[in-house]
Amino acid sequence: MANLSGWGRFPRCDGALVLPRTPRDAAEAVKAGGTWIARGNGRSYGDAAASAGLTLSTLGLDRLIAFDDESGLLDVEAGVLLSDIIATLGPRGFFPPVVPGTRLVTVGGMIAADVHGKNHHRAGCISRHVESFDLLLPSGEVLSCSRGCNPELFWATVGGMGLTGMILRARLRLDRVETGWLVQRTETAATLGETLATLDRAGAATFCVAWIDCAARGPKLGRSVVLSAEHASLKTIEARGIGDRFPCLEGSAPAWPLDLPEALMRRGTARMLNELHFRRHAGTHDRARLIDWNSCFFPLDALRDWNRLYGRRGFIQHQCVVPAHDAERTLGSIIGAFAKASGGLFLSVLKRFGPGGEGWLSFPIDGYTLAVDTPVRADVFAVLDSVDAIVAAAGGRNYLAKDSTQSADTLAAGYGRLGDFRALRKEIGAAGRLRSRLSDRLGL
Repeated sequence: MANLSGWGRFPRCDGALVLPRTPRDAAEAVKAGGTWIARGNGRSYGDAAASAGLTLSTLGLDRLIAFDDESGLLDVEAGVLLSDIIATLGPRGFFPPVVPGTRLVTVGGMIAADVHGKNHHRAGCISRHVESFDLLLPSGEVLSCSRGCNPELFWATVGGMGLTGMILRARLRLDRVETGWLVQRTETAATLGETLATLDRAGAATFCVAWIDCAARGPKLGRSVVLSAEHASLKTIEARGIGDRFPCLEGSAPAWPLDLPEALMRRGTARMLNELHFRRHAGTHDRARLIDWNSCFFPLDALRDWNRLYGRRGFIQHQCVVPAHDAERTLGSIIGAFAKASGGLFLSVLKRFGPGGEGWLSFPIDGYTLAVDTPVRADVFAVLDSVDAIVAAAGGRNYLAKDSTQSADTLAAGYGRLGDFRALRKEIGAAGRLRSRLSDRLGL
């Protein structure tokens, strides 16, 4: 038995964890019967990859199978980490077209969550760049899925959080890049309205994100630091005297050694840290600098086990998206609701999404997405309920890869193809077999 949770360390559940080494091993485990769910590297924040039954880890399926330098097509098993892809193919001039905020995720997990990055307004979700994948069904049968072969299963699986089957291998297309460096610009915005306007303007760049001070109140509400970036050309880094075209991602980051005391996880601490962060960037308006791809895309990976900073009870990362129409009022209401949490908000990120994708449970819609980290406290659940009500009323939705608390009603309000998803699960025999804490909580 194993005690499993997402990266937020909340909630936890006990279940059997199995590590298949081959696709055949995985199929045999499934044919044995019982309920099960697939799990990657455990980096989704909520309860999507833990089950009271059998949890099948994909980490044993870790082979890079083939790569074509001409087309950029990569064939991999589902347990391959994003970090392995970048470390192996980055020096050959290739980079994944979409990456989340950590490189320590598996390919299968990226597809199951249909991850987005700082360039959604340009590149969409990872599903746009996936050519096909092999899916292990509850029956033990393996089907190839693509836009032209089993398309309904393809679009139900991307963003479906493992509830249609276990991805065994995938083919995706990488982008060609000249270097592993980026030119990043920093701007500050004094209010929420100014932040949204700056994000829209900075959206002309390939990558764009805002760190937002959710502890600020009154006229400072929504002030932020907006970061935009482009891949740096070879000519640019040579002009700066940089000889290493592709900085290495290998090496071990230092680990945070202990759970911080709960007494530190308070609004006052969060307010102080947010103030210090904003002041550090206040004098850097529109300054451009070269940074490596680790610092640009994966800053949190610089410290292993950073989730322990939130204490023994863990934390919740809540991510929602609201339509662009009336976004300033809606986001202001959401930030105001979160202000009632005694634990405070320690990390808040705002991004502009482009048009939504075709995945039945894919998260993005055309609008703004806000992600916040807050420690688990007794009062936070009522706060989250009030935030979810605001999101639903605005026509928004919550991200299933981050979710551990939303209700079935909130889910139904946000995802219009939920009925199709449930019907397909029933058709392939997944409704009674593929179960996670998330599916049980939301009645999927």
